Amino acid sequence: MLRRTMSNPQPFKSNVFQVDTLALAGQTEQIVKGGRHLLPLLPKAFAGIKQIGVIGWGSQGPAQAQNLRDSLEGTGIRVKIGLRSGSSSAKEAEKAGFTAANGTLGEMLPVVKESDLVLLLISDAAQAELFSKVFEALKPGATLGLSHGFLLGHLKNVGAKFPSNVNVVAVCPKGMGPSVRRLYVQGKEVNGAGINASFAVHQDIDGRATDIALGWSVALGSPYTFQTTLESEYKSDIFGERCILLGAVHGIIESLYRRYVAQGRTKEQAFVASSEVITGPVSKTISKQGMLAVYEALDAAGKATFESAYAASYPAAREIIEECYDEVASGNEIKSVVLAGERLKRRPIGTIDQTETWRVGAEARKKRGSTPPPVDPFTAGVYIGTMMAQIDVLMEAGHPPSEVANESVIECVDSLNPYMHARGVSYMIDNCSTTARLGARKWAPRFDYNLTQQAYVAIDDKQPLDKGLVEKFKSHPAHQVLAECARLRPTVDIFVE
Repeated sequence: MLRRTMSNPQPFKSNVFQVDTLALAGQTEQIVKGGRHLLPLLPKAFAGIKQIGVIGWGSQGPAQAQNLRDSLEGTGIRVKIGLRSGSSSAKEAEKAGFTAANGTLGEMLPVVKESDLVLLLISDAAQAELFSKVFEALKPGATLGLSHGFLLGHLKNVGAKFPSNVNVVAVCPKGMGPSVRRLYVQGKEVNGAGINASFAVHQDIDGRATDIALGWSVALGSPYTFQTTLESEYKSDIFGERCILLGAVHGIIESLYRRYVAQGRTKEQAFVASSEVITGPVSKTISKQGMLAVYEALDAAGKATFESAYAASYPAAREIIEECYDEVASGNEIKSVVLAGERLKRRPIGTIDQTETWRVGAEARKKRGSTPPPVDPFTAGVYIGTMMAQIDVLMEAGHPPSEVANESVIECVDSLNPYMHARGVSYMIDNCSTTARLGARKWAPRFDYNLTQQAYVAIDDKQPLDKGLVEKFKSHPAHQVLAECARLRPTVDIFVE
């Protein structure tokens, strides 16, 4: 089913912010550079907006509400939290300074009704359940803001549409909510710190939607804001978190850990060679220098091992990645999340760091020194082979190069993997949205299975491998895309306590 389905976003203009262009893989994209020096422009971008209603207090809600409040201080624009009656999140919101007493905390639908910009940040399953009530409560002429395109996919599934009398925009940070807040706080000391974001204008009824979306992104602290479409975003995002961002990396580490133990390494050595190598030197090298730099830093023997692991893993991973993309693009994965929402009312999500891999990892992290472990070439080959398979699937489906880079590489190494490095896989995955948590649990075992059953068997049985895949890797246009995007990375590395 996999085919080219995405169309490039239409050129945009801003009446408030400077728009720059970026050449990536033969395509020209438009971007907006952020920074705290632009905060005085926010009242102009948000002209006519007196209240921003942040609906929900999940992964993104706390970070976005606090960043917006801080960025808009002194402008007279109020940021108000809207929660369902009796929500257990009310206490957390109050700890962050949003209270009923100061007029910044209320019930969900009343906050929707009174807000000029409504950021719908409740869980995807809750959006599927409550969207009709939210749509009914929106003021005519208001702007509905999303940080994920899931709702568009759900509306397609059920044959519904957004109200015709409101703007519909999206700002989608390329990282989990805690990263959005943490880097914003770090950016108070260093201008340019933050999480990059993509933005989309799905519906513009009054010519203000683009500037509202860009103002929202700048207020969140995004160093750079890339353009996408709501459809392209949800397909790449839901797909990406099931693959290399969360699901695939979990499956890769589980499979490598067992393999290394079976080969005679100690349990601690196996964890270091799998998880610690991926979240440490491999991620750091990719972040600063790109994927090719990992390969080029290896000696001759290391290169040979990398090439075999890459050539065996790429096709095994791609088989799952293509299936996952089709499931997302067809709407099936969205239906799966909606159905899971009903089950979760009866049974909560279980923990995912209870295997030997992560128990050993907890002890290994306690012994971690200041010197990172050397890159294991086999681990690097498997990880980068899977990453490149995802890049190719997204590129062939027609996603913008910046989106491909962010959803396949940058979000991994700059936002997510640092959380796994700090406290393990559960800390990374379970700081994300419920949709991401569900998807990672569903697809991680598929990657584990295919790599173990196909890639590793092919290597151990000395089956013929397509080394042409390695040559394609060496000259892949993704390297130029990453080199350009690396210039746009945050000015500081995220610090995870």
